[in-house]
Amino acid sequence: MGDMGLVVVGAGGRMGQTLIRVIHEMDGVQLAGAVERPGSPSLGRDAGEVAGVGTLGVAVTDDPLAAFAKADGVLDFTTPAASVEFAGYAAQARIVHIIGTTGLSSDDEAKIAAAARHATIVKSGNMSLGVNLLATLVKQAAKALAAADFDIEIMEMHHRHKVDAPSGTALLLGQAAAEGRGIGLAESSVRVRDGHTGPRQTGTIGFATLRGGSVVGDHSVILAGTGERITLSHHAEDRSIFARGAVKAALWARDKKPGLYSMLDVLGLA
Repeated sequence: MGDMGLVVVGAGGRMGQTLIRVIHEMDGVQLAGAVERPGSPSLGRDAGEVAGVGTLGVAVTDDPLAAFAKADGVLDFTTPAASVEFAGYAAQARIVHIIGTTGLSSDDEAKIAAAARHATIVKSGNMSLGVNLLATLVKQAAKALAAADFDIEIMEMHHRHKVDAPSGTALLLGQAAAEGRGIGLAESSVRVRDGHTGPRQTGTIGFATLRGGSVVGDHSVILAGTGERITLSHHAEDRSIFARGAVKAALWARDKKPGLYSMLDVLGLA
């Protein structure tokens, strides 16, 4: 089996360029296509030049169907609407689809799950190997420490340009905590505190969102008890950690049957 041919969608963006650079650096993969939206200034340019790694012989196109037809997989850190569209194309092409897009609605999730009947999809709110290990630790800690004794708060900070809140990673960690406690996150999460809120309700999972500067991503899960506090944290210093995780996920998924998988499956932690 030769190198896995990967398409990068959103190739002209910060994450798209990072994905192209990582594919260029890693063994076992090669860039098979690069896609951008109609009207993008990157269209027609060599994807390697867009990413700053020199000529790769792959021109940026606005035709995802044509790009997917020549590839083994697609790496997607775009927008919810685009990811849903790409999931349908990946299903048509019967290729691997790695989704790191956040801010998906329940309707978006359902459409992606439907596409996974024909495409092998790995979707995660964070592709970092470290964050997904952290989620496993959070689940174990939440299960071991009773809600009556330890409150759970999740704090995250990202750069000023991030458009969704809480972050996909914060929600991933919140879901892990909820699963550890055997509760539903939607019914138990507290996203906003303002004014005279009264005492904290036992068993809830709180979220605090910070935005500013150029922070790639900081996440902390705080388990606060009486007289003691446990903090589990992850600090992302470079976007390439997400890109490397996505490529590893693609390589893992290459010989898997169609279905919807997570990074926990990739790491053998599911």
